[in-house]
Amino acid sequence: MSQLIPSEEELHAYVDERLEPARRRAVELYLAANPEQAARVDGWRRDARNLRAALSGFAGQTPNPRLDPDAVRRELRRRQQRRWANAAVLLLTLGLGGLGGWQMREARLLAANPPMADAVQAHKLFADAGALDLSARDPARLQAWLGEHFKHVGTLPDLSAYGFTPLGARLLSNEQGPAALLVFEDARGQRVSLFLRSPGERYARMPSGERTEGPLQARYWSHGDYNYALVSAASDSRGAQLRQVLDIAL
Repeated sequence: MSQLIPSEEELHAYVDERLEPARRRAVELYLAANPEQAARVDGWRRDARNLRAALSGFAGQTPNPRLDPDAVRRELRRRQQRRWANAAVLLLTLGLGGLGGWQMREARLLAANPPMADAVQAHKLFADAGALDLSARDPARLQAWLGEHFKHVGTLPDLSAYGFTPLGARLLSNEQGPAALLVFEDARGQRVSLFLRSPGERYARMPSGERTEGPLQARYWSHGDYNYALVSAASDSRGAQLRQVLDIAL
């Protein structure tokens, strides 16, 4: 391939800031002259930033294979391939024309960007006690911890009537600002998490809803200044009750 046109590997290396200065400048000139490729690279960069935010806070802990640079790049490439596949489906959908094609397009966009996907990912990554701030195990301290970072959140309800007590919390972040994962556990070791963050660009104000992702059930809603999601085992019948209690309190 001509040295004037960067390869796919070089574009990923550019996003990872692993190119030599001279080659980096050449890639920048190429992207400036090719807006479509520049948009692709910007998408990769956003994905990398979001992935780093989701995986933040692991410094000093046991190495996690998900943080391996090669694994991160593979994940970004997988997401890019899925984005192109979705684009191909949308192209076919638009070719059908009419209202039916538009509705199918919206359904595909929703499937590619499910509400509160970051909440489910945070639960998968951080619901283990080893990834939490255990000083927030006490309900009063958990409320104080929450108030330090989220000024307009209400009072956390007592979930002990449903068998759950606080296990810990973890502060995260996204492009809109701080996000938090609060984890609760019952006597059998079953865990649920409450995720909250500022509204995002795609889901500024979310209608109440729920969705299942593998063994997990996510129930999401907007209230006041924040978006919320309760993530629990899909088989746990207490999830619907907990979601109602949290919505009223927060």
